[in-house]
Amino acid sequence: MENTSDNATAASMRHVVYEQFGEPDVLQVVSSPVPKPGDGQVLIRVHGAGLNPIDWKTRKGLGFAARQIEGSLPWTPGYDVAGEVVEVGSGVTTFVPGDRVMGMVGFPVDGGGYSEFALASADELAIVPEELDLVRAGGVPLAALTAWQGLFEMGDLESGQKILIHAGAGGVGHFAVQFALERGAHVIATASARNRDFLAELGVHEVIDYHETDFVDECYGLDMVLDLMGGEIGKRSLHTLGEQGVLVTIPTVTADDIISEAERMGLRAHGMTVRPDVFHLEEIAELIEDGDVRVHVDQQFALDDVRSAHETLEGGHVRGKLVLDCR
Repeated sequence: MENTSDNATAASMRHVVYEQFGEPDVLQVVSSPVPKPGDGQVLIRVHGAGLNPIDWKTRKGLGFAARQIEGSLPWTPGYDVAGEVVEVGSGVTTFVPGDRVMGMVGFPVDGGGYSEFALASADELAIVPEELDLVRAGGVPLAALTAWQGLFEMGDLESGQKILIHAGAGGVGHFAVQFALERGAHVIATASARNRDFLAELGVHEVIDYHETDFVDECYGLDMVLDLMGGEIGKRSLHTLGEQGVLVTIPTVTADDIISEAERMGLRAHGMTVRPDVFHLEEIAELIEDGDVRVHVDQQFALDDVRSAHETLEGGHVRGKLVLDCR
């Protein structure tokens, strides 16, 4: 464990910022004073910061988060952090320096995860299971919460139901298939051929290679579809639902079109935006601790390699998660 007193008295920190929207080359690493936690806040020495599709979309000026931060540039991206508590603000009684924590922080306006130190509200944080190292833990919160809330809040997934999960080997997808399996659902996932064995190892019942097979021909009467792709894939997925089935679509840019198409067909579809929820995160942490859920990190990048990390993130086809090692 790092010396928390040294961390707490550090004068400056390195963090990523961009001053304008654009391609990965707008990302730069700068130094700034380490912030002090305010009331109800915790200062974290960040070990891992998760990378999520919303990060590159916001960097390019796309989506709802970009519209909210465009007047606040320069801005430090990153909503996922895991690390050690080094200082707590007044009113915080749930954490002490040295605690290993993770959380979805600063969403959607504050961000701040791509940094050596980050501020978080104490009520955004959960304890990291001892079995999970802190760099990999940085890849958990946003993706896992998206999967959890999509499946169980929006989709009301129950044991014995049959579900199709698109992009099952990705960041959100690999959590979603495991949560659905743990709940007792019959899980079908789309993926490329190279991820077939990975998903089979996670326990997925049926893997559809989307390059070779049309999922609409293979799936019918489903109770739920978790659509992590959006667009035409989301619309075509409606044809796999049973009369009482529901589709939950995650990409916000195409959600309205898919919901309108569902209404036209007499079916149910919902869009959603993930939110921080420490109770959900604690349930997820317990599943990881018990060995029921694996966290797969495809690649780790140093803070100085953040541009390469965003190029990989934006390119897609990532198995599991990408994480910045901020130590």
